[in-house]
Amino acid sequence: MTLEAFLKHVGARRPLDTPEIYEFMDRMSDEARRITFELNGSYHTQEESRALLSQLFGKRVDDTFRVFPPFYTDFGKNITIGRNVFVNACCHFQDHGGVTLGDDCLVGHNVVFATLNHGIAPEERKSMLPAPIVVGRKVWIGSNSTILQGVTVGDNAIIAAGSVVTKDVPANTIVGGVPAKPIRQIEP
Repeated sequence: MTLEAFLKHVGARRPLDTPEIYEFMDRMSDEARRITFELNGSYHTQEESRALLSQLFGKRVDDTFRVFPPFYTDFGKNITIGRNVFVNACCHFQDHGGVTLGDDCLVGHNVVFATLNHGIAPEERKSMLPAPIVVGRKVWIGSNSTILQGVTVGDNAIIAAGSVVTKDVPANTIVGGVPAKPIRQIEP
């Protein structure tokens, strides 16, 4: 399987459940771990970190992107980062289904982006179901939050620390809790 074929497959939200897909995911995971171990294993300037993340993502990250390692992913090839984005330490990107962070986003410590889910029926439990996470512009995601597959976060939204986001978040809205619920609107 090629990266292009895999991305087309997950873009159609088709299950990840064949030996060919599992083998491809294992290869990609090996590559992602090799690069993230390099990134996380010693000090790197922001320039050096961006170069490693560009290699990991398979595309150049913008010169305005800043990250405080450690940074974790088990795939890496389906992450898109906008301009002026900051990702704090210990964030986890399970990006098989796709993670997009819009311009000017702030991501707190220990945030998890989880784009895969499993089948509910026991016989389907091994099957993984991908769906993208799309975060709009100027979003602030508080520390220790988890954003689940298929969620879209609108522009200017705030995710309160410790939240579990299971549903779309409208623009200009603060959400919090487990599961996250609207707290109040933000006046633009």
